[in-house]
Amino acid sequence: MGYMRGARDASLHRRAAAMQNHFELFGLAAAFGLDKEALEKAYREIQSQVHPDRFAHAGDAERRASLQWTTRVNEAYRSLKDPVQRGKHLLELHGVDVAFETNTQMPTDFLLQQLDLREELEAASGGKDATRLDRLRAGLRLQKERLEREIGDALDAKKDYPAAAELVRKLMFLDRLDAEIDAAYEEIE
Repeated sequence: MGYMRGARDASLHRRAAAMQNHFELFGLAAAFGLDKEALEKAYREIQSQVHPDRFAHAGDAERRASLQWTTRVNEAYRSLKDPVQRGKHLLELHGVDVAFETNTQMPTDFLLQQLDLREELEAASGGKDATRLDRLRAGLRLQKERLEREIGDALDAKKDYPAAAELVRKLMFLDRLDAEIDAAYEEIE
């Protein structure tokens, strides 16, 4: 019985080592429009096979390998769950560098909208106005949902990677603002 488990685990490790991207690791199609239930199921299945608890009585090398694969699986899972990271990963798979750190060029209208949103956040935060924060968050969520649909269309349907890269950068801006809204809520409480 131990031999069979070892062979199955070795097979999983070989399969995982051969994976070039997060989608392959979970046996999913490389697409922005991700089947979240399939991701969850694949994640739980792989975790059950590589989790360090299963290797508590194994040798040092097997325990280290298990820990490394658990880390890799967790990172891939978090990346695919997050729309910005999933979009970035897909673009990288197609040879497009999103260049979050160096490419800050954005359309003027988008930047002006960001300034307005930040002023609104500052006013709501300074006034400790949770209702105003709620309205800001609701509007932001709608914008993020629209952008995610546009990213899916650009990546999955049109294969327009430069347009998708700009949309992913926009979504990243909105994610930052969302995190700042979270911080504003914490200050109010």
